[in-house]
Amino acid sequence: MQDKNSSNTTNFSSNSNATKVQLHINKTTLHLHVMPWVSLLDAIRDHGKLTGTKKGCDHGQCGACTVICDGKRILSCLTLAVMKDCSEITTIEGIANGEVLHPLQTAFIEHDAFQCGYCTPGQICSAIAMLEEGKADTRDEVKEQMSGNLCRCGANTNIIDAIMEFKDKRNE
Repeated sequence: MQDKNSSNTTNFSSNSNATKVQLHINKTTLHLHVMPWVSLLDAIRDHGKLTGTKKGCDHGQCGACTVICDGKRILSCLTLAVMKDCSEITTIEGIANGEVLHPLQTAFIEHDAFQCGYCTPGQICSAIAMLEEGKADTRDEVKEQMSGNLCRCGANTNIIDAIMEFKDKRNE
């Protein structure tokens, strides 16, 4: 991807069935020609060159591909790129403010809320959007709302601890 607020036009298909799509990813506009079946995940990773969003199960079961789209968390592996034409998308690369980590990223580090780290980008995007949606007030509600993001390493308790700390500091 290019610098913020820039535009990148790419013609990835000479096939006449390709569709024009404009995606606003992390404040950068990406113009693509994609086949109708290209997932948002593949558009982000392959065409946008943003590899922080992970392809886990590719079936919407693990949450590793979670991104924030128009303020809501979505599974990018189950979403077609053409469905999100002109949408505002935030990936893990767009969470920090330049060199300054987002407070939730800092809480993940402080609580050792990852082991292998594969699920971490989806966990962080999901948690930020969940809290913005106002859907979780208690620890149990956070656990329930985050149940779509799996951590196979067993860092779930630390992940919830990090989210609760961020939530509590944000509400001070």
